[in-house]
Amino acid sequence: MYLKEFEIRWSDIDANRHLANSAYLNFMSHTRMSYLIENGFGQDELAKHNIGPVVFYEHVYYFKEILSEKPVKVSLELKGLSKDGMFFEFLHNIYDHNGKNCARCEMMGSWIDLKTRKLIELPEKLFYNLEHLDKTEDFKVLTKEDTRKHQVKPKDLKGKI
Repeated sequence: MYLKEFEIRWSDIDANRHLANSAYLNFMSHTRMSYLIENGFGQDELAKHNIGPVVFYEHVYYFKEILSEKPVKVSLELKGLSKDGMFFEFLHNIYDHNGKNCARCEMMGSWIDLKTRKLIELPEKLFYNLEHLDKTEDFKVLTKEDTRKHQVKPKDLKGKI
């Protein structure tokens, strides 16, 4: 399992003197990007293919508060991947210094062509690197339908601005 350790900084704490919800998201995002960079998804490689990652959603579940005195560890596992690598789902867990699971996050995303602004398949070499991330017990092959499983649709402000 991929793990990254973080010290809790003063700026990571909220008014209740525990880890702010934005810090959880920042730690998880940093963990994802660290894994990707270490596995061939650096800026040069992404620029060569003219692609970037996009986030569809991040669902965070909080179990136990985290205080500022001790570091935390954030895990990364592959929860799902489409056959062409276009869609991916990651699972993060945040653990306190004693290894207690304090939070969990399910994150789904895709890859976008930065010129056409359309979703694209992951190049074969990068797909290979991503597919070798440790998988969750409930790993599944994703389809486009999986990206719509929550049935959330936008509601514009019609005449309310």
